Order: sequence, then C-alpha cells, then structure tokens
Amino acid sequence: MAIMLLLCCAVILSCIIANRFSSKFGMPALLCFMALGMVFGSDGLFKISFNNYTMTEQLCTIALIFIMFYGGFGTKWQTARPVAGKAVLLSTLGVIITAFLTCFFCYQILHFSFSESFLIGAVLSSTDAASVFSILRSKNLNLKDSTAPLLEIESGSNDPIAYMLTMVALAMISGNSDTSVPVMMLTQIGIGVSIGIACAWLGILALKKDDLITLGMDTVFVIALVLLSYALPAVLGGNGYLSVYLTGILLGNSNINNKITLVHFFDGITGLAQILIFFLLGLLSFPHLLPELLFPALFIALFLTFLARPVAVFLILLPFGSSLRQCLLVSWSGLRGAASIVFAIMVIAGGTSLEHDLFHVVFFISLLSVAIQGSLLPMVARKLDMVDNSSDIRKTFNDYQDDSDLTLMRMYIPIGHNWENRRIEDVSFPTGSLALMIKREDDTLIPRGNTTILAGDTLILSVPSFREEHDGKLKEILVEPGHNWCNSSIADLNLPENILIALIKRGDENIIPQGSTVIHANDTVVIFK
Repeated sequence: MAIMLLLCCAVILSCIIANRFSSKFGMPALLCFMALGMVFGSDGLFKISFNNYTMTEQLCTIALIFIMFYGGFGTKWQTARPVAGKAVLLSTLGVIITAFLTCFFCYQILHFSFSESFLIGAVLSSTDAASVFSILRSKNLNLKDSTAPLLEIESGSNDPIAYMLTMVALAMISGNSDTSVPVMMLTQIGIGVSIGIACAWLGILALKKDDLITLGMDTVFVIALVLLSYALPAVLGGNGYLSVYLTGILLGNSNINNKITLVHFFDGITGLAQILIFFLLGLLSFPHLLPELLFPALFIALFLTFLARPVAVFLILLPFGSSLRQCLLVSWSGLRGAASIVFAIMVIAGGTSLEHDLFHVVFFISLLSVAIQGSLLPMVARKLDMVDNSSDIRKTFNDYQDDSDLTLMRMYIPIGHNWENRRIEDVSFPTGSLALMIKREDDTLIPRGNTTILAGDTLILSVPSFREEHDGKLKEILVEPGHNWCNSSIADLNLPENILIALIKRGDENIIPQGSTVIHANDTVVIFK
C-alpha cells in the first residue's frame, strides 16, 4: 500500500513539474501527462504492466464527469449568449456531420466494415474541451469575434452527442433493430435534460439557503450533486454527460453562496482529473503497437483535420455570417482528446468484438491532434489575425477573479467635512488606504503630502478589498434590462432590514450609494447581508 501511495505521489509531482515547464517547450501540458504515462508504462522506462480497461474506464469516466461539470460551471452565459446558437449547432449537427464523413472515409477508402467505420466516426466526432482551454488559458490567448466562448460551449457540450452516437454504433454492432435507435436517442436526451435541470434547481435552492448547508460542506454537497446528476440518468437510460453539463452551466450562472470557494475547489479537482485521464491513457498504451496502425490512423487524422471538421464548421458558420478567418480557426481548434479515448475504452471494456485495435487507433489520432494542432493553435490564431490582445481570456469564464486586492472608492468632500482645509498628510485615512487622485472642478490633481483638501473636491481612494468573514457576506447582483431594480432609486426598493446596498459598480466607476441613487441597467449591485 505504501509503495503504491509513493508511486502515485511521484506521478502527480511529475505531472505538476511537466505542467510548469511545458510552456517553455511550446507544447500542451496534457501531452506531457500522456507522455509521462507512456514513460511509466510497459514499453517505457519503469515497465509497469497495465492493461485493465475496465478499471481505466471507470476512473476516466469519473474524471470526465467532473471535467464536463466544471466546463459548464465555468461557462459565462452573459458572454456566451450571442454565439450560443452557432455553438449548439456545432456541438450537435457538427458532431453528426463529422461522424458520418469519417464513417464514409473509413468504409469507402480504408475498407473497414460499416459498423466499425460508424463506431470510429462516433468516437472521434467530438472535440476536447480540456485540451482546447488548457491551451487558451496557459497562453492567455483571447480570440476575436467571440470565438473563445463559441469554442467553450461547443467543446464543452458536444461529448453527450458523441456518446449517443457511440451507443447507436454499439447497438448496430450488437444487432439491435433500427427501430430501437430513435427511441434510445429520445430517451437519452429527455431523461438527461430533465434530470440535469432538476439537479441544478435542487443545488441552487440548497446553496442559496444560508442555514441549510454548514460552512465547509458546500463543496461536499456539490460533489454529491455532480455524481447524482450523472448516475441517476445513466441508471434510467438517459444521457449522464448531458445531465451533468446542464447542471454545471445552470449552477455556475446562478447567484449561489460561496461561489468563489467552489470555483477554487473544482478548478483543483479538474486539474487532477485531467492529470489522471491523460496519464492513464499513456500508461494503458503500448507504443510498440503504434507503427502497425500508423497509416490508417494517420489517414483518419488527416481526413478529420483537413476535410471532415472544416466541412462541418463551414456548413454551419458561414450561413451565420462568420468570417473565413473564424471558420478556419474553429476548424483547426477541433482537437481530439480525453473524451474520444474514454469512449473507445468504454467500448473495449464492454467486451465488444472488433476487427481493429480501436483504442490504439483513437489514442494515436488524439496524440497527433494534441501534439500538432494543440502546439500550433497559438501560431495559427496569430497568422489568421484572430488574437484579441485587448481582453483577457479569463474574463470569458465564470471562474475569473480580478487579480487586484484593491478597490477604488470615490469620496465627495462637502462644506463642513472634517477633512476640509486639511493637508493629505494630516488626514487619518482608513488603514491600508491611499489617496490616488483629487478631482477639483475641471482639474485633476495627483496629491502629495502637503496638498490641501478643499470643499467640493472629490477624492479617489484605493482601499483594501473586503474579505468575507463569518458575521456577514457580500453578494454581487447584475441588474440586467428588465430587472425589477432597473431604473429604480434605492429608497424605492423596500429592502429587508438585514440587507444593505454597499456599492454600485457602473463600468469602471464605483459608486457609494445614497437613497436617491438610481440603479441603471448593467449595473453590478453589491449587497451586504
């Protein structure tokens, strides 16, 4: 037992070190995790013999569940809404087009059997969210024309469709009648959507109650909720991946308590899940078998990259008026990775008899995709002039937090204020505060110690950010057009006695509210309760 724990520790530390230095070599960190697995595996330096597909499928499925949940949880709907239609079409119709084109290629050109061709197309039809956004985040690479949220929704939501197609392919191989396929697909979608929404509603209801879940148990509750949202539809014949993604996206875009804590916790869990999946995939592989599969796997990879994926993308995005540059970048961003290999392992673990080595074919294609497409993605984005240097990629996610620990505050000095006619150096500012600027009529002054504060001045102070304690909580509420607070003064809101509006964020301005202050559309209202 102790030896196994030491080995696990060595693997995790090796992956962390590889993640730290991968950017220096210009390669995705996930490729390093996969390579480390191959080094530890039976053909590598440590010669660990491992071929347990059933255990790998179970472990990778659990890891993929949390990756998909966090993919939904981190989706910022306000940013993604303008491109949601295109993204959903890519994650549904685009997946189906890619699967059928790949099936046609394998059947007509490589002369695989039709059922096996369709299975390969289904398994490889989805793009990998973990690979795409690991690269975008590590390179801090934001993209023009809302391409980042487009890829975010597409890559995060297309696994359920690929899973359904894989189930259809397995039904064909097992000889089930064609009439059962439409029923199975409708059942998977209906149950998956229903339970996903129900679990999200349950989670939102529980996490909004201050006295329902004790402090520190919110992360445990959400873990249980994630497992429930996958397992319940899976038991009932529904699509667990669709359910868990819906739960994540609905929960992540709700005003729940302790969201920052949940973000940090699941960010770490997802990182560990990515390490687990890609390391296990490398460990399970036998590199000496790859040369035998070189040509068919290489041909399928080339067809997917340069024909099947671009055809699907152009057919869907061009009618929406997307530019040629955006279509080309989205086509190149269709990386294959964890989900494809997990689905392949699932097929093999289920005992399905196949003519070709499905796992190593898909493994080799995913390896090429992450290594070549992933490594060249930043360069391709720059060559196509699709990099947006004016914005931060992290702001397209719900888990974005400003790095600054300071907040700017505006303070007006009326006649008779106790700071009037006093020098800056003589004023006792709050601990940690600093006077940055004085606005005096049409002039802007940079204050010094001997600068005198006059009546009518407006001081701009930097103050330490509030850190939540047990005796009170701050919440941010985005007032969208149509909100019942929109265009109302604070005095007219009739708020409960235990709730105070502490701050209004309007663009780059922070406003200390008064009773007559009117809340505008797109203001962020900070309440203390």
